[in-house]
Amino acid sequence: MAASAKSWKTLTEKLKFITRKTKAISLNERIQKINEVQRGWINYFRIGKISSKLKTLDGWLRNRLRYCIWHDWKKPERKRKNLIRLGINPDKAYAWSRTRKGGWSVAQSPILNTTITLKRLKKRGYESMQDYFSKVVPQFNEPLYTRTVRTVV
Repeated sequence: MAASAKSWKTLTEKLKFITRKTKAISLNERIQKINEVQRGWINYFRIGKISSKLKTLDGWLRNRLRYCIWHDWKKPERKRKNLIRLGINPDKAYAWSRTRKGGWSVAQSPILNTTITLKRLKKRGYESMQDYFSKVVPQFNEPLYTRTVRTVV
């Protein structure tokens, strides 16, 4: 059972709704809702071959989260301070905080790719779809006769 184009579209629409920059919820709530949607969807379609498409969807979703974070910082001075907190050189942080790029462009650039990494998102509670899929699928698709059998003597 592979996921149809319609089901992929509904999944992306749900994730898009959760990660809207104007949605007034905290990052932790946003991540919690994303994890709920991901788990339900992956558990339903775990039989199908969806891992390659999950990888691309994962990258897109991480960019959406970075975009939300960039938008939440709002003002250039707050962006500069937060970039410095994330370990960026103060001179570079000043230049990056005053970029003329749009939010989506910044989310895909080294400005946020190097600071808001997958490791930091995981600390906040985000679980990538690929990781969850690999956790769920091996147990489900395990061949029947691979378990060790105890012999009775």
